[in-house]
Amino acid sequence: MSGIYIHIPFCKRKCSYCDFYSVVNTGLEGSYVSSLIKELGMRQEEISLADVRTIYIGGGTPSVLSFPQIEALFQGLSQSLDLKNAEEITIEANPDDVTKDFVACVKSVGVNRISMGVQSFVDSELKTVNRRHSAAEAIAAVEAIKDGGINNISLDIIYGLPGQNLETWKYSIEELLKLDVDHISAYNLSYEEGTALTRLRDMGRIKEVDDETCVAMYDLLCAKLTRAGYQHYEISNFAKPGRYSRHNSNYWNCTPYLGLGASAHSFDGKVRRYNPSNVANYVDKISNGEVAYESECEEWWQVYNEHIMLGLRTMWGVDAEAIRLRFGDKMMRYFMGLAEAFVADGKMTRNGACYRIAEDAMMLSDGIIRQLMYVE
Repeated sequence: MSGIYIHIPFCKRKCSYCDFYSVVNTGLEGSYVSSLIKELGMRQEEISLADVRTIYIGGGTPSVLSFPQIEALFQGLSQSLDLKNAEEITIEANPDDVTKDFVACVKSVGVNRISMGVQSFVDSELKTVNRRHSAAEAIAAVEAIKDGGINNISLDIIYGLPGQNLETWKYSIEELLKLDVDHISAYNLSYEEGTALTRLRDMGRIKEVDDETCVAMYDLLCAKLTRAGYQHYEISNFAKPGRYSRHNSNYWNCTPYLGLGASAHSFDGKVRRYNPSNVANYVDKISNGEVAYESECEEWWQVYNEHIMLGLRTMWGVDAEAIRLRFGDKMMRYFMGLAEAFVADGKMTRNGACYRIAEDAMMLSDGIIRQLMYVE
């Protein structure tokens, strides 16, 4: 099994918290789509294209592409891939881009899953972080997607937004649950260097939500979604049974994937490759028949640490026997010796040889995982 990630770095405007690579109003969308198709042809030996089961089109904002550009992208993909073999084809969309015609377009090319960044159902909170949709538009977008025949929907929501409190957060969760979607991703707002939101905080124009309130928001989210029948299958992700994001789950179990586009990453099981975070540079290289990526061969201990980090983010945890098979007896004993201390104080659980972070310790997961990593 393998997957393909396609990065569409274009946005109509930049959200103030976002540090993903994206650009506004470049006019390069058409040539960029052509470059994506060329890049796939140049790099198809890196993974088995016959084994591709998931395709994820992220951004940026893929829904800013015109319908002809979306159709051209999928027509190009079909020249190298049998899209019928893909079990999950996801495209990210902004709520105010979602119309009846948009849904019809993406469904016609094979998309069977749409992921939308709703972030909040309180308009003042959306305005603070420069989102270009309203709560009403988000609700209408979900209805349009369902009416168009795509029922696998994922919605993103953020806690810790400026001005947000437990009451407004509770309201957003309740509005989210009314939409009855299959998948929910919830993220704690982070203030990244170089973003507009961080500059506003540093100027004193907005104030961070304190850690204690963020923990309470996360606990409330987990409780409400669990009661509503969602499984908390990854630190930030919740799904109805069997409706996990297959593509993202592949990242967490280290399945090979090919990343296409500016700033996209790839992993073939041994080597990681990174495309430049520059649209013009990317298009220029591909147009000249050159690969755009730089590559990095990981040391065994880096692979081990990723195995621990990614596994412990999920409800499936890390199997000590899998560590033995992949990294040897010494590393299995190393991991178990450290993990048992967390089991003893209740921060982790063990079922047979499988170790997981306890549900009520999920907010401490970063610290726990760091202490379980191997230091060369």
